[in-house]
Amino acid sequence: MRSIENEGRRRFLGGVAVATLLLGDRAASALDPKPGANPRWPDVPPPQSPRISHMIEQLGRKRDDAYSWMKFIPADSERTRDNLPKAVGAMLNAENRYADAMLQPLADARAELLDAMLARGADETAAPALERDGWDYGSARPAGAAHTVYTRRKTGGKPELLVDEAVRAKGHSYFRSTGHQPSPDHRAFAWAEDVIGNDRHRICVRDNQSGEVRTIVDKDAYGYGGLVFAPSSRWLFWIWRDARNRPTRLYRTSVDGKVTDLVYEEKDPAIFMSVKRTAADGFIALTLAGPETAEVRLVSAADETAMPAVVWPRKTGVLYEIDEWNGRLVALTDADDAFDMQLLRLDPKSFRTLGVLVPHRAGTPILSILPFAAALVRLERVDGLHRLVILRPDGSEEDIAFDDPAYAIEVPAEQSYAAPTVMIVHQSPKSPRRWISVDLVSGKQKTVQQQAVANFDPDDYEVERLFAPAPDGEMVPITLLSRRGAPKDGKAPLLQYGYGAYGVPSDPEFSIPALALVDRGWRYAIAHVRGGSEKGRRWFLGGRKFTKRNSFTDFIACAEYLAGQGYTAKGKVVAYGLSAGGLLVGASMNIAPALWGGVIAQVPFVDMLNTMSDGAHPLVPLFRPDWGDPLADPKAYDYIASISPYENVGTAAYPPLLCTAGFKDDRVAYWEPAKLVAEVRRRSTSGNPAILRTDMDSGHQGSAGLKSEYQQKALFWAFAMRCVA
Repeated sequence: MRSIENEGRRRFLGGVAVATLLLGDRAASALDPKPGANPRWPDVPPPQSPRISHMIEQLGRKRDDAYSWMKFIPADSERTRDNLPKAVGAMLNAENRYADAMLQPLADARAELLDAMLARGADETAAPALERDGWDYGSARPAGAAHTVYTRRKTGGKPELLVDEAVRAKGHSYFRSTGHQPSPDHRAFAWAEDVIGNDRHRICVRDNQSGEVRTIVDKDAYGYGGLVFAPSSRWLFWIWRDARNRPTRLYRTSVDGKVTDLVYEEKDPAIFMSVKRTAADGFIALTLAGPETAEVRLVSAADETAMPAVVWPRKTGVLYEIDEWNGRLVALTDADDAFDMQLLRLDPKSFRTLGVLVPHRAGTPILSILPFAAALVRLERVDGLHRLVILRPDGSEEDIAFDDPAYAIEVPAEQSYAAPTVMIVHQSPKSPRRWISVDLVSGKQKTVQQQAVANFDPDDYEVERLFAPAPDGEMVPITLLSRRGAPKDGKAPLLQYGYGAYGVPSDPEFSIPALALVDRGWRYAIAHVRGGSEKGRRWFLGGRKFTKRNSFTDFIACAEYLAGQGYTAKGKVVAYGLSAGGLLVGASMNIAPALWGGVIAQVPFVDMLNTMSDGAHPLVPLFRPDWGDPLADPKAYDYIASISPYENVGTAAYPPLLCTAGFKDDRVAYWEPAKLVAEVRRRSTSGNPAILRTDMDSGHQGSAGLKSEYQQKALFWAFAMRCVA
């Protein structure tokens, strides 16, 4: 790929006129809202980002990325406000001031929505404690608090404080933690925390005898599935991120922090890493996986300092995970064309396949397993909905399912292998989270706890499972939440959420923010489009790479179907997508701009062609099988160029657009929505606003805390309400 930059672009980035061009030096009065021709929105002039020609030649094709100057990656340090080029800093500041001015009239609606959410969900119900060897480990968010407290206690004893996140977060503008876990001997408790917003964690260990907290890894750890105690409790295995934020190394550090050894280093940038302890504490399992291949390496509990042994060498087209049950290893794999997965038994020493434990059944994908001494629990899908199956050592099985039109089951991972019951969580869009204990022998269910929701009666709401016909005849599932008895007269506005990528499903979960919107006369829909896995792996493959356009046409088909059935009307549907869901709503907006009353794109992946052409991006090598490689494959270049939202903004009457970004985000960088917003402003004929709001303290995720989550949803819902007012 060759980039042709003109002298004007270089002068622009260093020029003193930048701030003026971007409203950076305008008086504050210039952004005071004034009555305008569009009564829904203040008459505030938007920032006008200059187009500076930046020709790119690639595979014999040329394109002009005229907003490429917005991209800034420091050569040898993290991106900060202080090292931003003047042009980029001025642009982001101007955009945030414009966003504040345009969204200022929503203040009352935002406050009302936030109050409604907090009134129902401020005192979030804690999950029941999970018992391990006589210790009950639990977590709760105290009434009115923003952060969680982690505790343990001996059965019948007094609680012992392990971690108070409010104390850990004090003095930091950003805080998010993950990976909380006790050591097998219960003498220590570990977690990873990010106090910067860049998903680079430090790892902390509490000595449960003295109460002392040590930081045994001070930076650059990967916390999401990236740390685990050894079976002996003497070591902590953890994953390190390189300068490009890719998880590439597995280390073993003594719990006192004095000894650290490199266990494994991955050289392939297209491989992702995770580490866990197998269910019966027989092994440490390092999983190395990409979208189309996997390799598991095991460290035996009998020799925790040994080099990890490969179970099956990686092979393109074969995915697998390893756990242990009933004296054998268990492989969850798609080997031998088992595209919706099967379970195999393996010898724990030779790794030889001993037989099929659960055969492949097309259309009934196995999602995950959780082994116990008394049974092997698996979560699968039937007709798109979750089903739990208990497999006992004698071969007998018992199914656990529910009658709701749409629902989700969760199986918490940190459960004792010796437990006689499995704890599951059931929820639906109108049913709060319910923790159910299921006896592994009898199958008897007992509700242990239920999420408390104030001023809420589930009978006031109705959940429907609908199917929209796609242009090619596929039937796309929709989960719809409405007030009971709401008329189907086409008058109700509707918010439609979608994701549809990487095989990640959009499960029908309970949402207090969704209730707050529905209580104000809206309907809330989840479009289960292709690219997700709601109908199995083939559903995923039907919206991936060269079939990606199906995701967009599915999303549009869902909105058109709901309008045609009287649930809403064209022009009253507000589209909402997050991350890769931003690609979904951005492309759908380009294809059918008149269908949408508004579009909300949260940290959206919308500069698809340029991002996938950046081999240094931390995720690009990993996800080339999902999107294609426009650096090497002309077909992939042309297809991505035909669907990428930024490259395909047309001259049309665009709906109001709200994009958000995280300044420290290395997954979907701020310049992606910034480019899209600038191009929509330039091409749209409607006069509707295109707004960019950048959180300068966060990355791909905002700082943890219930109130901050509700504040963001209150902003989105208030924007949606203004769009169709």
